[in-house]
Amino acid sequence: MPRLSSLLTDISPLRESPAYRRLWAGSTLSAVGSALTMFAVTLQVYRLTHSPLAVGLIGLAQMVPLLLIGLLAGSLADAVDRRRLVLVTTIGLAAMSVALAAQAFAGLRQLWLLYAITVVQASLSAVNQPARRTFIPALLPPRLLPAGLALNRVTFQVMMIAGPALAGLITAVPALGLRFCYLIDAVSFTAAIYGVARLPVLRAADSLTRPGLRAVAEGVSFIRRTPVLAGAFLADLSATVFGLPSSLFPAINAERFGGDPRTLGLFATAVGVGGLASAVLSGPVSRVSRQGLAMLVAVAVWGGAFAGFAVAPGLALTLALLAVAGCADTVTVVLRGIIVQTAAPDRLRGRITAADFVVGAGGGQLGNLEAGALGSLTTPVISALAGGLVTIAAVVIIGVRLPAFSRFRAQPHPAAPGTEPGTDGPGAAEHGTAEPGAAADATPAAT
Repeated sequence: MPRLSSLLTDISPLRESPAYRRLWAGSTLSAVGSALTMFAVTLQVYRLTHSPLAVGLIGLAQMVPLLLIGLLAGSLADAVDRRRLVLVTTIGLAAMSVALAAQAFAGLRQLWLLYAITVVQASLSAVNQPARRTFIPALLPPRLLPAGLALNRVTFQVMMIAGPALAGLITAVPALGLRFCYLIDAVSFTAAIYGVARLPVLRAADSLTRPGLRAVAEGVSFIRRTPVLAGAFLADLSATVFGLPSSLFPAINAERFGGDPRTLGLFATAVGVGGLASAVLSGPVSRVSRQGLAMLVAVAVWGGAFAGFAVAPGLALTLALLAVAGCADTVTVVLRGIIVQTAAPDRLRGRITAADFVVGAGGGQLGNLEAGALGSLTTPVISALAGGLVTIAAVVIIGVRLPAFSRFRAQPHPAAPGTEPGTDGPGAAEHGTAEPGAAADATPAAT
């Protein structure tokens, strides 16, 4: 039997890097605040309109700016001081949370204002997140990179489980309500801003990069010419576009379990609990040597779990398979992060992490659209089953066509000149970290 300590997430980054520890703690508080705001905006829009379409338009208001701005933001992150860029956009995001709190306390009840603030938040997040994701290699030495990414995922899973539950409790108290969800979110930015403000300057290795379409094209060309990165992005797209049937959850719940809303809630909870368990027990993932092959296996498990979910005969098995999917999702995200961060040279890291961000943000939305459309043309069960099986088939194709991806073993790029990963004093490179799953208090990217 392996020792329990070898299974648990390695917390060495928290012990060895004070900068990472400060940012991780601030990120955790801020991520919970983000979940409160996501819950509150959705519920406020529904209370104003009682329209599922109006609620669905929140996703559109978030997705369009993320996709339009994300890649350009990556070129900006490769050209300027990344710490200052993140600090400015984090302050901007904090201001948007203050605006949400103000409109709630004032009782404005203006739908257009909620959409407008959501668009601005998404636009700021599209700049913030790619730049923030470049921090980890500067903060941690290569041996601690997998552990740092796993710790970020722990916070993301805690946010996804605890955030909505806390928001529900706050909203249920008449004296508090939605306005206090927004207020707590705004206050939580204090920790995130403090963590970023303590960082010294960090510029990309090639600080002469000019932001713009030419710089974006250079990053996309590098991804296309690098089988390891191309394989990671294609595997992730296969998982989210074909194997993410969350839009089918209500229909499958109605068909199989009578439409009980409590059962529907358990679907998402099972995925979250499985993801949290995998994140907490991610010690072995940090020690995987062939990250590409492991990611393909994790994506295949994800697809197989959802294929099984489509035809599972009982609630217990249904929830168990969703929990397996959540476990596979966490493993996939951590491995993809390792691959992207180690295969990307520092001068292109902003653009490559921006592409990673856009793939994550857009793939989930396309997956829900694909699953819903196929479910309408056939049946929800056929759609979920076909999506899971196609995901497995895509994994096999990627493995055969991109053998370099299957053989990939992480060999991190050395730190940029003048940096010293893992240090935390004057003269050190900027030390920062991507907030778990998202920028501070911004909408988390789909994974």
